Parts: sequence; C-alpha cells; structure tokens
Amino acid sequence: MDKMVIEGNKPLKGVIKVGGAKNSAVALIPASLLSDDKVIIDNIPNITDIEALNEILEYLGAKVKRENEQMTIDATTIINRSIPETISKKLRASYYFMAALLGKYKYVEMYFPGGCAIGARPIDQTLKGFESLGATIKVEGNKYIISADKLVGGHVYLDMPSVGATINTILAAVKAEGETIIENAAREPEIVNVAVFLNNMGAKITGAGTNEIRIKGVEKLSSSFIEVIPDRIEAGTYIIAGALLGENLKIENIIPEHVESLTLKLKEMGVSFEMGSNHICVNKTPNLKAVNIKTLGYPGFPTDLQQPLTVLLTQCNGKSTLEETIYENRFKNIPYLNNMGANIKLVNNKNIEIIGKTNLSGQEVTATDLRAGAAMVLAGLIAEGTTVITEIEHVLRGYENIVQKLHNVGAKIRIE
Repeated sequence: MDKMVIEGNKPLKGVIKVGGAKNSAVALIPASLLSDDKVIIDNIPNITDIEALNEILEYLGAKVKRENEQMTIDATTIINRSIPETISKKLRASYYFMAALLGKYKYVEMYFPGGCAIGARPIDQTLKGFESLGATIKVEGNKYIISADKLVGGHVYLDMPSVGATINTILAAVKAEGETIIENAAREPEIVNVAVFLNNMGAKITGAGTNEIRIKGVEKLSSSFIEVIPDRIEAGTYIIAGALLGENLKIENIIPEHVESLTLKLKEMGVSFEMGSNHICVNKTPNLKAVNIKTLGYPGFPTDLQQPLTVLLTQCNGKSTLEETIYENRFKNIPYLNNMGANIKLVNNKNIEIIGKTNLSGQEVTATDLRAGAAMVLAGLIAEGTTVITEIEHVLRGYENIVQKLHNVGAKIRIE
C-alpha cells in the first residue's frame, strides 16, 4: 500500500488553487441520470471518489466522456439494474444513485453505501423522504429494494438537517407528481449547486440554501451545464496549513462566504490573513489564542474541518475545547496526534480539550478516514523530522493532487 512521507517544518509560500467541491461533484454526477439528454459538468475534481462514481455510471450503461476537468454524461442508454455491493460500498455518495434511479424509474435495487467509518451514518432520513413521496421500502440484509407505482409530491420534515437526505429527497421529487416540501432542510452550498443543475435541466426547485425547499414535479428534464463550486473543505484545509506555516501563502479559487465560519475563528485566534474577492493570503502567526469550537450544519463550523483544525489548536496558547455534534466517531486522529507530542484529552465521544502550545515530532501514523488523514498531513507538515502516513488512499479520495499542490508551495512531501 502507498505511504505518504513528509519532512516537516518547511515554510509554505506561493499559490494553491482550490479544485471543484468533492461533496458537490459526488451528488451532481448521480443527478445527471435524471436528464433525458446529455449533460456537462465542469470543474470536476481529480479524486478517486469520482472514479468510483464513474464505475457505477458505466455499470448502468451511461456514456461518459472525460476531458481534463469536464465530464459529459449521456444517460439515455442506461439500464436500471441492481447496483452491486462491490461498487456501492466504495463511497457514501453512491446512495445518490438510489434517489436518481427511484426518481427516474420508480424502482431501484441497491446495497447500503460505504464511505469513511466516522460513526453511525444511517440513511433513515433519506428513506423518510422517499416514503413521503409514496415509495415502499423493502430491506433484504444489506440490500434495499425501493419501489412506487408513482411518486407523488409530499411534505417531509427532516429530523436533522442532513445534506444527504436533503439532496436525495430533491432527486427523487423532481419528476414526482405535484409539489414536495422539505422542511428543516440542510443549507450547504453543495445543495444549491445541485438545485441549479437540476433547474438548468428544467426542474422547478425553489428555496435551496434555506431550511425550506419546494419542488414542483416535471415530466421531462433536458440537457444541462453546471460548474462544480470550489471545494470549501479543501480551501479550509490549505488555509489552516497557511496559518501553521504560511509565508504569504495564497489560496485562490475560493468563495469567501463559504469559509467564513473558519476565517472568523482564525481572526479570533489572531491569525494574520488578508481576504480578497476570490482568494486569501495567510501567514504563520506567533502567540495564537486558544478558542472554543462547536461543529454545526452550514453556515456553522463544518464537521469536515474539525479534524484539520485540531492540529492548529495544538499551536494555540492555553486550553481550547472542541465539540463534535455531527458524528460521534470523528476523533480517531487524536491518539496519533498525541503520539506526535500533542496534549489532547478525550472528554467523551463528542468533546475534546487541547492544551497548547506543543511541539510535534515526526512519527508513523495512519489516515483512519478522509479528514483524519488531512489532519495527519497538516501535523506532518509542522512536525520536526519525518512523518510517514499509512492508508493514504483515504486522503486521495477527497483532496485533488494534494501532494503536488503542497510540493509546489515548498513542502517536502512524496508518496512511496
């Protein structure tokens, strides 16, 4: 298996360009199946999750053409057949195919999706959305068989503002009869990106980006073009790298409001940065202040940046606290950070305390999941000596060309 090797404590200067949002692209690709024509998706990130989705598209019989960052998908040739567990388990986002195929054919067979082991990730809210449209759900072991004579607009209140359940309900509802209302909907920018894509096809979706979304069903969806929004989590990770080691490190192709929950916390810490219209310049800053963080749905602090930010908190003076409200198993990075020299106390499965400032030293560590892996990369960048990260495939799932991007700004990093 590949390992990532980092020689730490090298200043980062230059420019990093942020790619297309993973969490948006992995929903836009399955959404393309709803079109009765060809669609084009631009700014597709070069990550392994996209390859896994492409495998499902080709398994279903879609015609896919990829040129650089652009993907053209012709779904007019697809066959609605059961998606096997061998492919569905490769990533969590495979369950967007469940919604798209149900919306298009009123029938789908698919196994429970995979993804990072960051705690219980049930799909009960997604199934609740399907049932609100009149679908019947049958479970055979790990296999879901979902069917409906017809899908009819319904009223669904999500028990929590789940991004996946919000998108899945939208995908299933765009061709349903009548109007569907989603209350307590998630508000993440990726949902807006998907809604714009579908509206470009001819869907009638209003309210995306708010907690109430309305979908008026249509019979036909035509061709469409969409550009994947910049990845706010990738941007945030590199912004944190700049706060750790930056010498006027420039992160470009960002949407400032999408990273505002992070930049406000950096300001509170005392990090030196300058925000532009679509970029940010960040500098390593001495004497950072400890802060308290609580993860929340957008526009709150994102759970996906919690683990990377923990590395920066080890460099703040005093006691910082962090509360994880989304996933209960998102502290797998903590033992590895402590082995490197951090002083982090696990209070319970939702709360940690970080005492800083501590110096980190290179060790062999493991990327237990995507964002924990990103935290290990950041820790390796600031550690004295050599850090070796195993199971690096988790990081490559979600960070486009991460080794090359960091190498280009001064990091000593390679994959063996």
